[in-house]
Amino acid sequence: MLVYPSGIDLSSSTLRFLSRLLATRRLERGTRWRRLSADRQALLVLAHLRCGHTYAQLAAGFGVGIATVYRYVTEAVEVLTVLAPDLATAARTAARKAFVILDGTLLPIDRIGADRPYYSGKHRTHGMNVQVIADPFGRLLWASPALPGAVHDIKAARTHGIIDALTEVGVPCWADKGYQGASATVRVPYRGRWEKLSEGQRAVNVSHAKIRALGEQAMATLKSWRLLRKLRCSTTRITDLVKAVLALHLATSS
Repeated sequence: MLVYPSGIDLSSSTLRFLSRLLATRRLERGTRWRRLSADRQALLVLAHLRCGHTYAQLAAGFGVGIATVYRYVTEAVEVLTVLAPDLATAARTAARKAFVILDGTLLPIDRIGADRPYYSGKHRTHGMNVQVIADPFGRLLWASPALPGAVHDIKAARTHGIIDALTEVGVPCWADKGYQGASATVRVPYRGRWEKLSEGQRAVNVSHAKIRALGEQAMATLKSWRLLRKLRCSTTRITDLVKAVLALHLATSS
Protein backbone atom coordinates (compact mmCIF):
# COMPACT_ATOMS: atom_id res chain seq x y z
CA MET A 1 0.00 0.00 0.00
CA LEU A 2 1.31 3.45 -0.92
CA VAL A 3 1.68 5.92 1.94
CA TYR A 4 1.60 9.72 1.61
CA PRO A 5 1.49 12.70 4.04
CA SER A 6 -1.98 14.03 4.75
CA GLY A 7 -3.69 16.61 6.94
CA ILE A 8 -6.60 16.71 9.39
CA ASP A 9 -8.77 19.81 9.60
CA LEU A 10 -8.64 20.01 13.39
CA SER A 11 -6.77 22.32 15.75
CA SER A 12 -3.74 21.19 17.72
CA SER A 13 -5.77 21.68 20.91
CA THR A 14 -7.93 18.72 19.89
CA LEU A 15 -4.84 16.56 19.54
CA ARG A 16 -3.46 17.73 22.90
CA PHE A 17 -6.80 17.11 24.62
CA LEU A 18 -7.10 13.53 23.41
CA SER A 19 -3.40 12.87 23.99
CA ARG A 20 -3.73 13.90 27.65
CA LEU A 21 -6.70 11.59 28.11
CA LEU A 22 -4.84 8.65 26.60
CA ALA A 23 -1.69 9.35 28.61
CA THR A 24 -3.76 9.40 31.80
CA ARG A 25 -5.41 6.13 30.80
CA ARG A 26 -1.99 4.52 30.32
CA LEU A 27 -0.85 5.69 33.76
CA GLU A 28 -4.00 4.29 35.36
CA ARG A 29 -3.40 0.92 33.71
CA GLY A 30 0.30 0.92 34.44
CA THR A 31 1.21 0.53 30.79
CA ARG A 32 4.99 0.31 30.37
CA TRP A 33 5.38 0.30 26.60
CA ARG A 34 3.29 0.83 23.48
CA ARG A 35 4.22 0.72 19.82
CA LEU A 36 2.95 4.30 19.47
CA SER A 37 3.17 7.15 21.95
CA ALA A 38 0.01 8.73 23.33
CA ASP A 39 0.42 11.62 20.88
CA ARG A 40 0.67 9.29 17.90
CA GLN A 41 -2.25 7.20 19.12
CA ALA A 42 -4.36 10.34 19.44
CA LEU A 43 -3.39 11.36 15.90
CA LEU A 44 -4.36 7.92 14.62
CA VAL A 45 -7.77 8.08 16.32
CA LEU A 46 -8.47 11.59 15.01
CA ALA A 47 -7.58 10.47 11.48
CA HIS A 48 -10.13 7.67 11.85
CA LEU A 49 -12.93 9.79 13.29
CA ARG A 50 -12.42 13.00 11.34
CA CYS A 51 -11.28 11.63 7.97
CA GLY A 52 -12.93 8.21 8.03
CA HIS A 53 -9.69 6.40 7.24
CA THR A 54 -10.02 2.63 7.45
CA TYR A 55 -8.05 0.39 9.81
CA ALA A 56 -5.97 -0.89 6.88
CA GLN A 57 -5.08 2.65 5.79
CA LEU A 58 -4.15 3.65 9.32
CA ALA A 59 -2.10 0.50 9.85
CA ALA A 60 -0.04 1.27 6.73
CA GLY A 61 0.33 4.94 7.57
CA PHE A 62 1.43 4.44 11.19
CA GLY A 63 3.42 1.25 10.70
CA VAL A 64 1.37 -0.96 13.02
CA GLY A 65 -0.93 -3.94 12.60
CA ILE A 66 -4.65 -3.73 11.89
CA ALA A 67 -5.42 -5.37 15.26
CA THR A 68 -3.35 -2.71 16.99
CA VAL A 69 -5.27 0.05 15.20
CA TYR A 70 -8.56 -1.52 16.34
CA ARG A 71 -7.38 -1.64 19.96
CA TYR A 72 -6.13 1.95 19.86
CA VAL A 73 -9.39 3.27 18.41
CA THR A 74 -11.53 1.22 20.82
CA GLU A 75 -9.55 2.46 23.81
CA ALA A 76 -9.86 6.11 22.76
CA VAL A 77 -13.60 5.80 22.12
CA GLU A 78 -14.09 4.27 25.57
CA VAL A 79 -12.22 7.19 27.16
CA LEU A 80 -14.26 9.78 25.26
CA THR A 81 -17.73 8.29 25.74
CA VAL A 82 -17.44 8.78 29.50
CA LEU A 83 -17.08 12.53 28.91
CA ALA A 84 -20.11 12.89 26.64
CA PRO A 85 -22.97 14.72 28.43
CA ASP A 86 -26.17 12.83 29.14
CA LEU A 87 -29.63 14.20 28.37
CA ALA A 88 -30.14 15.62 31.86
CA THR A 89 -26.92 17.63 31.59
CA ALA A 90 -27.86 18.81 28.10
CA ALA A 91 -31.31 19.86 29.35
CA ARG A 92 -29.76 21.96 32.12
CA THR A 93 -27.55 23.64 29.53
CA ALA A 94 -30.58 24.19 27.28
CA ALA A 95 -32.48 25.81 30.16
CA ARG A 96 -30.04 28.74 30.01
CA LYS A 97 -30.86 29.34 26.33
CA ALA A 98 -33.74 31.38 24.89
CA PHE A 99 -34.80 28.28 22.95
CA VAL A 100 -33.33 25.17 21.37
CA ILE A 101 -33.75 23.40 18.05
CA LEU A 102 -34.55 19.69 17.87
CA ASP A 103 -34.03 17.68 14.71
CA GLY A 104 -33.16 14.19 13.59
CA THR A 105 -30.53 13.00 11.16
CA LEU A 106 -29.73 9.70 9.51
CA LEU A 107 -26.23 8.26 9.68
CA PRO A 108 -25.85 5.99 6.62
CA ILE A 109 -24.66 2.43 7.22
CA ASP A 110 -23.76 -0.46 4.94
CA ARG A 111 -26.71 -2.81 5.20
CA ILE A 112 -28.48 -5.01 2.68
CA GLY A 113 -32.11 -4.76 1.60
CA ALA A 114 -33.18 -7.48 4.03
CA ASP A 115 -32.32 -5.32 7.04
CA ARG A 116 -35.66 -3.53 7.10
CA PRO A 117 -35.40 -2.14 10.66
CA TYR A 118 -32.51 0.02 9.48
CA TYR A 119 -34.16 1.28 6.31
CA SER A 120 -35.44 4.86 6.37
CA GLY A 121 -38.30 5.41 3.95
CA LYS A 122 -37.81 9.17 4.23
CA HIS A 123 -34.17 9.04 3.14
CA ARG A 124 -34.52 5.85 1.07
CA THR A 125 -31.38 4.32 2.51
CA HIS A 126 -30.21 2.26 5.47
CA GLY A 127 -28.98 4.12 8.50
CA MET A 128 -29.25 4.98 12.17
CA ASN A 129 -31.51 7.71 13.56
CA VAL A 130 -29.76 10.26 15.79
CA GLN A 131 -31.59 13.14 17.47
CA VAL A 132 -29.71 16.43 17.78
CA ILE A 133 -30.30 19.44 20.06
CA ALA A 134 -28.82 22.78 18.98
CA ASP A 135 -28.77 26.22 20.60
CA PRO A 136 -30.24 29.39 18.96
CA PHE A 137 -26.98 29.89 17.04
CA GLY A 138 -26.97 26.38 15.62
CA ARG A 139 -24.23 25.11 17.93
CA LEU A 140 -24.36 21.45 18.82
CA LEU A 141 -25.44 20.80 22.42
CA TRP A 142 -26.26 17.11 22.46
CA ALA A 143 -26.65 14.06 20.24
CA SER A 144 -28.73 11.04 21.18
CA PRO A 145 -27.90 7.33 21.13
CA ALA A 146 -28.47 5.80 17.70
CA LEU A 147 -31.69 3.96 16.86
CA PRO A 148 -32.52 1.96 13.69
CA GLY A 149 -33.30 4.20 10.73
CA ALA A 150 -36.90 2.96 10.45
CA VAL A 151 -37.73 4.74 13.74
CA HIS A 152 -39.54 8.05 13.12
CA ASP A 153 -38.27 11.24 14.72
CA ILE A 154 -41.19 11.69 17.12
CA LYS A 155 -40.86 8.11 18.35
CA ALA A 156 -37.10 8.50 18.74
CA ALA A 157 -37.57 11.71 20.73
CA ARG A 158 -40.04 9.98 23.05
CA THR A 159 -37.87 6.89 23.38
CA HIS A 160 -34.91 8.97 24.54
CA GLY A 161 -37.11 11.11 26.81
CA ILE A 162 -36.11 14.30 25.02
CA ILE A 163 -39.58 15.84 25.06
CA ASP A 164 -40.06 15.21 28.78
CA ALA A 165 -36.60 16.58 29.60
CA LEU A 166 -37.15 19.82 27.66
CA THR A 167 -40.65 20.21 29.10
CA GLU A 168 -39.32 19.79 32.63
CA VAL A 169 -36.85 22.66 32.26
CA GLY A 170 -39.43 24.73 30.38
CA VAL A 171 -37.29 25.69 27.41
CA PRO A 172 -39.11 26.37 24.09
CA CYS A 173 -38.10 24.01 21.32
CA TRP A 174 -38.41 24.45 17.55
CA ALA A 175 -38.89 21.28 15.49
CA ASP A 176 -40.21 20.22 12.09
CA LYS A 177 -43.51 18.55 11.17
CA GLY A 178 -42.13 15.16 12.13
CA TYR A 179 -42.67 16.10 15.78
CA GLN A 180 -46.41 16.88 15.51
CA GLY A 181 -48.20 16.10 18.78
CA ALA A 182 -45.04 16.24 20.90
CA SER A 183 -46.00 18.75 23.62
CA ALA A 184 -46.69 22.40 24.37
CA THR A 185 -43.01 23.31 24.60
CA VAL A 186 -42.20 21.79 21.19
CA ARG A 187 -43.28 24.22 18.48
CA VAL A 188 -43.94 22.83 15.01
CA PRO A 189 -45.16 24.50 11.80
CA TYR A 190 -48.76 24.35 10.60
CA ARG A 191 -49.58 21.29 8.52
CA GLY A 192 -51.34 21.38 5.17
CA ARG A 193 -50.73 22.46 1.60
CA TRP A 194 -49.29 25.94 1.23
CA GLU A 195 -52.18 27.27 -0.81
CA LYS A 196 -54.70 26.09 1.79
CA LEU A 197 -53.00 27.83 4.71
CA SER A 198 -54.11 31.27 5.82
CA GLU A 199 -51.82 34.26 5.39
CA GLY A 200 -51.04 34.24 9.10
CA GLN A 201 -50.21 30.54 9.08
CA ARG A 202 -47.91 31.01 6.10
CA ALA A 203 -46.07 33.82 7.90
CA VAL A 204 -45.63 31.62 10.97
CA ASN A 205 -44.28 28.75 8.86
CA VAL A 206 -41.79 31.02 7.08
CA SER A 207 -40.53 32.41 10.39
CA HIS A 208 -40.39 28.92 11.86
CA ALA A 209 -38.36 27.62 8.91
CA LYS A 210 -35.81 30.42 9.26
CA ILE A 211 -35.27 29.60 12.92
CA ARG A 212 -35.13 25.85 12.40
CA ALA A 213 -32.67 26.21 9.52
CA LEU A 214 -30.02 27.15 12.07
CA GLY A 215 -30.23 23.59 13.36
CA GLU A 216 -28.69 22.40 10.10
CA GLN A 217 -25.40 23.86 11.33
CA ALA A 218 -25.42 21.35 14.19
CA MET A 219 -26.04 18.54 11.69
CA ALA A 220 -23.15 19.78 9.58
CA THR A 221 -20.93 19.89 12.67
CA LEU A 222 -21.73 16.28 13.48
CA LYS A 223 -21.15 15.08 9.93
CA SER A 224 -17.95 17.07 9.53
CA TRP A 225 -16.52 13.99 11.26
CA ARG A 226 -16.46 12.01 8.03
CA LEU A 227 -16.58 8.59 9.67
CA LEU A 228 -20.26 9.31 10.42
CA ARG A 229 -21.07 9.91 6.74
CA LYS A 230 -20.82 6.19 5.95
CA LEU A 231 -20.46 3.77 8.85
CA ARG A 232 -19.17 0.29 8.10
CA CYS A 233 -19.00 -1.06 11.63
CA SER A 234 -21.43 -2.98 13.81
CA THR A 235 -24.56 -1.00 14.63
CA THR A 236 -23.90 -1.67 18.33
CA ARG A 237 -20.79 0.54 18.16
CA ILE A 238 -22.40 3.57 16.52
CA THR A 239 -23.76 5.12 19.71
CA ASP A 240 -20.29 5.11 21.27
CA LEU A 241 -18.79 6.67 18.14
CA VAL A 242 -21.39 9.46 18.23
CA LYS A 243 -20.66 10.06 21.92
CA ALA A 244 -16.92 10.17 21.24
CA VAL A 245 -17.38 12.75 18.49
CA LEU A 246 -19.72 14.80 20.70
CA ALA A 247 -17.25 14.77 23.60
CA LEU A 248 -14.37 15.86 21.35
CA HIS A 249 -16.42 18.66 19.80
CA LEU A 250 -17.73 20.06 23.08
CA ALA A 251 -14.37 19.85 24.84
CA THR A 252 -12.45 21.66 22.11
CA SER A 253 -15.05 24.21 20.98
CA SER A 254 -15.77 25.80 24.37
